[in-house]
Amino acid sequence: MRANLASAIGVACTAALVIPLSLPAAAQAATSDAPDGARHTAVTAPADPSAATAPAADPADRAAVPGSTQSLPLVGLRADQTTGAPQQGLSQREVQPFSLLGVVWEDPATALDGAVQVRTRAASTGTWSEWQDLETHNEAHGADASTAEGAAGGLRGSTAPLWVGPSDGVEVRVRAEAPRAGSSAAPLPRGLRVDLVDPGADPAPTATPPTDTTPGSGADTAADSPVTSGALTAEESAASAVNAEHAPLGALEIPELSKADTDALYAEEAAELSEQAGEVPAAKPYVGPRPGIVTRKGWGADESMREKNFVYTKSVQAAFVHHSATGNNYTCQQAPSVLRGIYRYHVKSSGWRDFGYNFAVDKCGKIYEGRAGGVAKAVLGAHTLGFNSNSMGVVVLGTYGSSTPPAAAVDGVAKITAWKLGLYGKNPSGSVTLTSGGSNLYKKGVKVKLNVISGHRDGFSTECPGARLYDRLGTARSTAARLQGR
Repeated sequence: MRANLASAIGVACTAALVIPLSLPAAAQAATSDAPDGARHTAVTAPADPSAATAPAADPADRAAVPGSTQSLPLVGLRADQTTGAPQQGLSQREVQPFSLLGVVWEDPATALDGAVQVRTRAASTGTWSEWQDLETHNEAHGADASTAEGAAGGLRGSTAPLWVGPSDGVEVRVRAEAPRAGSSAAPLPRGLRVDLVDPGADPAPTATPPTDTTPGSGADTAADSPVTSGALTAEESAASAVNAEHAPLGALEIPELSKADTDALYAEEAAELSEQAGEVPAAKPYVGPRPGIVTRKGWGADESMREKNFVYTKSVQAAFVHHSATGNNYTCQQAPSVLRGIYRYHVKSSGWRDFGYNFAVDKCGKIYEGRAGGVAKAVLGAHTLGFNSNSMGVVVLGTYGSSTPPAAAVDGVAKITAWKLGLYGKNPSGSVTLTSGGSNLYKKGVKVKLNVISGHRDGFSTECPGARLYDRLGTARSTAARLQGR
């Protein structure tokens, strides 16, 4: 069965929206104009579990949601004796187990100018770590202010989260930036607290995949995909159904395809997408081979946390590469836990609608589905303030300011961008012009020429994705272009 990618991607540039076969026909769509003329579409997921083709979980199963967040308010400390800068913190204390933490405050428009440091106690040994720094300028990420997500009342300011591994003790200190000569020190943001995130347990063991070959089942293109052994909630069914062209409902992973199989599957559809984007269709299908992608179900996303709707932008014209700034002290086996921790922090602590990035890559090069809505679709993310429309965000798990990213991670970036950008007719080695939605580098409405594969710092003044990863983007571009057959 040949999948119809134009239907699978559901580009939201007209009033009509094609809904995947696994979603009910009664699903509703609402559109609004984006700052750059693109149209963002919010698609309502099925509210009735019977609308999906998998059994629904009973209420007891839905109540057993893994993971938790502890919020501890910071208290005032004596001002810095040298500079007079105000300080807040938390003395050493025992807490419930957690693995990731960050500092949060009330007003997202207020910057935390200063330093945030933490120490944690390893649950396995009882040993306290050295002081570790948190990235304080996390406002470079997030939704554009003109979107519903960016204007939501529940948004909060936050540092980047830090992965510390299983821990049961914490100490925090926050020091405002030293005052300049002749001026007083700026106050710290109101409502400072530290959020300690337990990412919960890994997903349950897998079961034998279904043999259903009806249209939209995905069984013909993903016969070897492992699927969940348990029942699916309505939210899980909706998040999985949007990938029905690539894997069975409840699949834990979307299998990779060879270049030949990818070309055969996407040749006509890629040309159609180029035509919809107003471009001349390529003479041949410049689409990289579809890489293996761990689904949200595969890494254990709690679908009840996110907002129900999926929001789409018009197209995918560029990819912005990030590092998570969560540190490099994780194993590849822990990557799903890191993702669940970041996801919970984005939603519960920062107030975002979902995981911010469209895709994640771990240090071993494994690729993960990020924000819900479909891996082939133009899902609107919250990753590059001012340039979320018509782009996608790819985050490499780790911190790469002074650490060199593993070659496998750079290769993972190349693989996912070669495939996804190819679906929209984009050359990874080329350039593109995007309209800024407003950032600290480019005012709203300014047209900016960027590399099709850019670093976060190209659209916003930030250290992200770290100097060492940024230096490897040239390799990612050339590898992605080669994978496309250019």
